[in-house]
Amino acid sequence: MISHLIVLPVVLPLVAGILLLFQRQGSVRVKRLIGVGATLALLLVGIALVARAAGGEVTYYALGDWQPPFGIVLVLDRLSALMVLLTAMLAVGAVVFACAGDDERGSNFHGLFQWQLMGINGAFLTGDLFNLFVFFEVLLLASYALLLHGGGKKRIMSGVHYVVLNLAGSSLFLISVGILYGATGTLNMADMATRLATLPAEREGLVVAGGLMLLVVFGLKAAILPLYFWLPKAYAAAPAPVAALFAIMTKVGIYAILRVYSLVFGEAAGPLADLEQGWVWWLSLGTLVAAAIGVLAARDLRLLVAYLVLVSVGTLLAGIGIGTPAAVSALLYYLIHTTLITGGLFLLAEMIGAQRGQAGTRLVKGRPLRQGGWLAVLFFAGAIAVAGMPPLSGAIGKALLLAAAEGAERAWLWPILLLSGLAAIIALSRAGSTLFWRSTGEADGQRLAHRQWFGVAWLIGAAPLLVVLAGPLVDYTDATAEQLASPESLTRTLLNTEGDAP
Repeated sequence: MISHLIVLPVVLPLVAGILLLFQRQGSVRVKRLIGVGATLALLLVGIALVARAAGGEVTYYALGDWQPPFGIVLVLDRLSALMVLLTAMLAVGAVVFACAGDDERGSNFHGLFQWQLMGINGAFLTGDLFNLFVFFEVLLLASYALLLHGGGKKRIMSGVHYVVLNLAGSSLFLISVGILYGATGTLNMADMATRLATLPAEREGLVVAGGLMLLVVFGLKAAILPLYFWLPKAYAAAPAPVAALFAIMTKVGIYAILRVYSLVFGEAAGPLADLEQGWVWWLSLGTLVAAAIGVLAARDLRLLVAYLVLVSVGTLLAGIGIGTPAAVSALLYYLIHTTLITGGLFLLAEMIGAQRGQAGTRLVKGRPLRQGGWLAVLFFAGAIAVAGMPPLSGAIGKALLLAAAEGAERAWLWPILLLSGLAAIIALSRAGSTLFWRSTGEADGQRLAHRQWFGVAWLIGAAPLLVVLAGPLVDYTDATAEQLASPESLTRTLLNTEGDAP
């Protein structure tokens, strides 16, 4: 069983999704049991993978016993284990929240939810570029249907934009993979990294073109300036549990940039090393500025949270742009924080909107909230955390990143990052005062289900927990950053067939 542990994050949601499709006309209770049970099992698998990877050993799973660089491999190291566990934690809160009734607003919610988890986990674990493309397509196909779950004009309009842009991105992804394969003769990322060291000079131009095209693709997934305009309306229109799960979607793009460019275009790549560095740094600052303006301009709570996701994207990209192990460690800690907190805020926005009547999540005067006390507590905690104020986890993540900046980077990052935080504080303060103080009429909204409270508390409760566990967690992210900076162990393991062959 241990030798098959690496493939479980892909196989488990695949099988669960198939079972749920067979149950599409069956009992809602059965579908919920399968969906929640599979997600909890995925959480346990994620914990086991992190425990296995924590020692620093890199292992892989060769499907069909076809060894790399020729076969399909799933690679486990500290980074991939961390991302699988983070996905499972986010998914638990989202799927339990959906069981309060959101899953009944359309067909096949739980099956599609599991298949999106399969695509996300596969993208985090795959060891070659073509299968990264395949898993991107799996998660995108599931996300297309989930975005439209429940129907409605806004969801259809934002869904069309989302689909068209991602189809264009997928086409560009396939072209760039073809260029890199033609220039290097391999798709395995570890093998490609070794071949770039001895690449003939006449092929360098092709590799640069393919590598920069990949950056465009990953930038579209991560919602980097100027490719971010699809995200706010799509996330704001999506059903709350889907928007919460989508909080990890931009991080798939961030992960892809971090993985591909640290492994394939690392120091061993010679003149092609750090191909993305200059581009990512300036785009990160531009993304932060654009996102901060969007935060201040937002007049809907869902849209506000969507722009806060963009703020986190710019912050994470700044860590990649700095590129030192300290900056990468800081961005990994911040990535965990922002994924869980923004996911929780999407769920919380749904709860607040349900009790405000026709006003919904619009930041206008509405009727009083029937359970406003506890909703205010959760909103206050989430706002402090996402804005990066002490004593919660956002402050730690931003402080680590600010400390990692040096010289000219510090002169640019410090004012822009701090001003984006100030913009978030202003916008969230305005939203909180409107939602909880500017009210009229009687509080007659429906009482919220226990499953909804659990989903929000599970995710926003991560903010104080990440503070309590900051010491061991930063030790883990430090070790992860060092492993990424020295990919020789991964390359040696994959190309010397030292993994787990079934």
